[in-house]
Parts: sequence; structure tokens; C-alpha cells
Amino acid sequence: MITIDGGHLEGGGQVLRTALAFSSLTLQPFEIVNIRKGRPNPGLQPQHLACIKALEELCNASSEGAAVGSTAVKFFPGKPQSRTLSVDIGTAGSVTLLLQALLLPAMFAPGKVRLKLTGGTDVSHSQPVDYFRSVFLPHLGSFGKLDFSLLQRGYFPKGNGRVELEIKPAFHLNDFDTFTDLRAELQQQLPKINLTERGKLLKISGVSHASADLKPAEVAERQAHSAKLSVSQQLQKQGISCPIIIRQEYSNSLSTGSGISLFAHFAAAGKEEPDQVHPIILGSDSLGERGKMAEVVGQEAASALVKEISSGACVDHYLADQLIPFMAIAGKSKILTSEITDHCLTNIFVVEQFIGKCFGVDEEKTVESL
Repeated sequence: MITIDGGHLEGGGQVLRTALAFSSLTLQPFEIVNIRKGRPNPGLQPQHLACIKALEELCNASSEGAAVGSTAVKFFPGKPQSRTLSVDIGTAGSVTLLLQALLLPAMFAPGKVRLKLTGGTDVSHSQPVDYFRSVFLPHLGSFGKLDFSLLQRGYFPKGNGRVELEIKPAFHLNDFDTFTDLRAELQQQLPKINLTERGKLLKISGVSHASADLKPAEVAERQAHSAKLSVSQQLQKQGISCPIIIRQEYSNSLSTGSGISLFAHFAAAGKEEPDQVHPIILGSDSLGERGKMAEVVGQEAASALVKEISSGACVDHYLADQLIPFMAIAGKSKILTSEITDHCLTNIFVVEQFIGKCFGVDEEKTVESL
């Protein structure tokens, strides 16, 4: 049994989520200790327990010690199954973080998997659903067909946001004797993730959203206007101009909330059009909160996006750690990111516990899988 220190580097729930995903794919049991040691309230929280219970159901797995507050858990995986899985986190716990544990094994099930998840869709310390579907998911098309739907936004504290993800895997774990055999086949069949050079900035898009009770104050419109103006002014100083289109929307959420996500779309290096397999899209976001002006929300997202654009990177620092598991599987992949974060290094650490040394990181903010 593999033993993993849950307090390593980032020291949060990501260690557990990535370990659950790779355990379920490689069929290696693991024990994690010091769960979320780096957090003010260590141990499993409801959203982390939801990850474990969901994978038990998806993969016919079992666990020991899985309870709220627990700082050590043993997990015994089974093979991912083709089924419809409904998970209600019960809080505003992030549905996109839950997907970090579920997505990888679900993509190698013997048939279609439908995930119906309820929780927070736009909450702090996690990627918003708009980023998940607009920046991250486009890189996974080679693994199968993915159809993502946002049915209802969920803000803190009540959550109740609803998303559905239907996955039709292109590769099935059941077709191979071992994970090593599957990985060897994937490294032959999958296009490599090579994101080290980018072409010109084509456009900036975005989504500004708010709960319906904020519509009279035109919060979504104000966030969008502020973001568009700020991005335009900052890029003009660099001699850059491009179309900026940010749509606004309101939803009947249980809690008051708002936010904005922005995306910078680039052409592939040496071309006029984006790459269709691994597009270069940098993202940023900002959430509203009580007492925070909508204009400030827009400006925060704008400044964060311009910072990513100015870095020259092809992968923003949020996407870098999310691509690590898929780079490990595809092999011989390379990305240039704006920042090597503890989240990125943590994911590398956890992945290598299951499949051995397979990554290199250099001072130029390049991550390469062997």
C-alpha cells in the first residue's frame, strides 16, 4: 500500500483528490496521513468526504477511516464502471474540485458515465465552472467525448448549484491487463500536450454572472463593463488590441453572489487560427462579496488576465496543475506556464507516488513529462 503525506507542499485537499483519481486508475490502494495538515481546520471536510464516497460508488471501491474530521484514510480502489452517478455535496463545496477526483477514472470506464453534481459552482479557492468548461475541458477531447452542462449556479453559503457531465470514453481500462499497458497504448495514440509557444492574441471572451436579486443593481453589467474597460486600457499600453466580448447572465440561486471569468484566446504558434486539439487559452476570474463593488470585481479579473498575457506563457498557473495527470499519461509533453505553484508541484509529487518519476521542472517555468 502506498503511503502519502497529506501535508506535503500545498497541504490541502488536492493531495487527496489526485491520489483518489490515480489510485482508481492504476488500481493501487493507498493510505493518506496528515490530511489537510496545512489548513486551519485539518482533516476531511464534507466536500472531501464526498469525493471518497463518490469514487466508492463509481469504482466499486472501499475505504477505512473516511469521516468528517479524519486525518488519515485508507482507500482500496476498484475498476471504474459505466453508470450515472449523482452526488450532492450538501454544502457550497466546489463541484469542480469534486471533478478533480472523479474525472480521470470516469474517462476510462467501459462505457458512458454521467455525473450529476450538486454544490458550489462559483466559490472561493476553486476554479469556477466557466473556467472548467472553457479552459480545461478543451484539452481532454482526445480522451473521449465530453458534454458539460451548467444547470444552476451555486454561491456560498447555500450552494445548490447543479452541473452535469456526460463522458463517452475513447479508451477503456477493462481492455488492458494493467495500467502500464493502458499507458503504453495512450502514449502511442494520444497527441502530445506541447504548449510552449503561442501566436497572436485573437480575442478576449468572458462571462459575468450574478444571482437574480442583484439584477436591479445591474451587477453583472457593471462587472463586465469594468473588466472590458480595464483590459482594453492595460493592453493598449502594450500596443495590443483585440475584440473583447463579455456576456452577462443572472440566475435564481439560493444565495446572493456574483463573479466574472475572462479568457484570452491565442492562435497556435506560426498560425492564424487556434489549435483545435490543445488550444492556448489563458483564464482569470474574480468573485463578488458583500461590500465589494462590482467594478472592483471586474478590475481584479482584468488585471489578473493581463498579468497572464504579459507573462508570455501558454498555460496559466491554474491550468498547469490540472494538466499534470494528463501529461503523465500522454507522456513526452511540455508546457510553459506563468508560475510554478505549490499546487503544480503537489500534483507532480502525488502522481509520481503511483507511477514513478516522470516529470522535470526548470527555472524557465517549463514542466515536462518524460
